Amino acid sequence: MTRGFVLGKFMPPHNGHVLLCETARALVDSLTILVCWLPDDPIPGPLRLAWMRDLFPDCRVIGHDAMAPQEPADHPDFWAIWRGIVHTAHPEPIDRLFASEAYGARLAAEVGAQFHPIDPRREAVPIAASAIRTDPWRAWRYLPPVVRPYYARTICLHGPESTGKSTLLPLLATHYETCAVPEYGRTWCEQFGIDLTMADLVEIARTHDAMTHAALRQCNRRLFLDTDPLMTAVWADMLFGTRDPWFDAWRNTADLYLLLDIDLPWIDDGTRMFGSAAERRRFFDLSRAELDRRGVRYAVIGGQGPDRLGAALAAIEAMGSNH
Repeated sequence: MTRGFVLGKFMPPHNGHVLLCETARALVDSLTILVCWLPDDPIPGPLRLAWMRDLFPDCRVIGHDAMAPQEPADHPDFWAIWRGIVHTAHPEPIDRLFASEAYGARLAAEVGAQFHPIDPRREAVPIAASAIRTDPWRAWRYLPPVVRPYYARTICLHGPESTGKSTLLPLLATHYETCAVPEYGRTWCEQFGIDLTMADLVEIARTHDAMTHAALRQCNRRLFLDTDPLMTAVWADMLFGTRDPWFDAWRNTADLYLLLDIDLPWIDDGTRMFGSAAERRRFFDLSRAELDRRGVRYAVIGGQGPDRLGAALAAIEAMGSNH
């Protein structure tokens, strides 16, 4: 059996790391990947470990969280220390050590492995993790899907029925060349009818949340949502005067909520329920109160046609470009 070894910070993992590890995996029978971190790293080590395990489920991916010198100048026994770290992580003989950094040759010699340099000049994948941390949106194309949710921003369309959410959603997604998650409550009602129970609302919210998590891996910097569980909680208040505890326990709120005003005419499409002026006002007030209660960032969006879209775009741009 041929055993290979890769180590790094992977802060964050990017397509260059994927190239490195997939190349190594193809050249050995068993590959171990050691993810190293320090307590004050800008991206938590356990999260990076989880990302690497997601990317390489058929490899042995382990973590090292103990303090260790980062450069030879940091400690006179730098190489002996790292030789010990590698032997602890991989007590079996290592046949091949793969790296894109210059340290790889010396470390391979220390552990008695053959060294395989992979893309040391960054010709195949011209990116470094430090550049991603500086401007993740500029380097978006180098992020594996599993990492994208960490840097993505979610913008949720929030508010009562017949306020233009389903119209605005594809316009925003098209403008920003990204994807969107439609309102799952509409999908549910079109399939099963509008005689909803509290259990139905929880299932609607949970499914919408799961769709959001899946779509975050596919989005282009921003992800647009037509409602989320906060809006479903308001539906529970409107329909039943109470809500399941699941809603208040939910924490995956969006980065920005666009609260759509009730300044558009009511249109009954067969799935809507609260069309009177008083009902619409109460629905809007409850929608706003939910955002206030949660302390999330939001903007009220009004206007007709292009003005409504323009107001939404202005609120989104006011967020800034990235994290």
